[in-house]
Amino acid sequence: MHKQKSWIIYLVLLVILAGACGVSLFAGAVRVPISEMFESGIIQLRIARILLAIFAGAALSVSGVIFQALLRNPLAEPYILGVSSGAGLGASIAIVLGLGTLSIWALPATAFAGAMLTIFLVYRLAREPSGVVPVYTLLLAGVIVNAALSSILMFIVSVSSSDELHNVVWWLLGNLQIFDWQLLKLASFVVAVCLTVVVILSNDLNIMTMGEEPAAHLGLNVERTKKLFFLLASLMTAATVAACGLIGFVGLIIPHSVRLAIGPDHRRLVFASALAGATFLVLADGVARTIIAPTEIPIGVVTTFIGGPFFLFLLKRKKRSYWC
Repeated sequence: MHKQKSWIIYLVLLVILAGACGVSLFAGAVRVPISEMFESGIIQLRIARILLAIFAGAALSVSGVIFQALLRNPLAEPYILGVSSGAGLGASIAIVLGLGTLSIWALPATAFAGAMLTIFLVYRLAREPSGVVPVYTLLLAGVIVNAALSSILMFIVSVSSSDELHNVVWWLLGNLQIFDWQLLKLASFVVAVCLTVVVILSNDLNIMTMGEEPAAHLGLNVERTKKLFFLLASLMTAATVAACGLIGFVGLIIPHSVRLAIGPDHRRLVFASALAGATFLVLADGVARTIIAPTEIPIGVVTTFIGGPFFLFLLKRKKRSYWC
């Protein structure tokens, strides 16, 4: 019965995603006749933008699923834990230093390095002398590190030149406009590979939600599993930040909502969250482009506007029965 329900949800999500892509393809800040869209190449740019929204939404949602499973906390996600800010700081430094002009790998590499250093720092700050890492301590450490990194990002903005300032602010606010097709291809490839690995190993996340000691008793190599999933989540986050900047709260809103609909089994939750995250970001991008047309607002503003109250709602509830 659960399996049949899952397939129905998958199908509904696919239909909604297809509909959202269709609407987003022909909706924009400025009304353009369909014939002119094809002649001017606008249609190709919008297709690329939709593809980026799909990969970014899926990556951020599944990263949220991973962090919530490993930390056994529904409030955990890349943005709140500081991983997104760390990746954004790395990318901003690359922009200011002009590294992006040297190689296509420079921006993703610095974003990934920032993400990994951030999660390592958060983990070390939260770790107690006994070696235990309380989940709420880890969450608090993430919030503090995120605030510190945001301050550094603001400092970079304040000392940047006019050209650098435009690019750095673009990263901070999040944007799905395509400026580098090679970067889009690279980010999409990284996300696709990581998502495939997470889907294959999704049952390990089920075991991890039971706690580290029960997971070890079941034969799971806990430390290796944690490192692998932290690596996958950070890599997906870094690839997303490198391609479209900071987009917050997707990894919080989507996993929680999908878990309520499909249950906590990660063998279903991972794939469903990827579809729902892709749909959410496509729709959010449509709102960002049209809500105050012809002016376009950054997509990060839209997701934060939705995610902020959602985070406060979860923080207020925080029922222990959440994982039941």
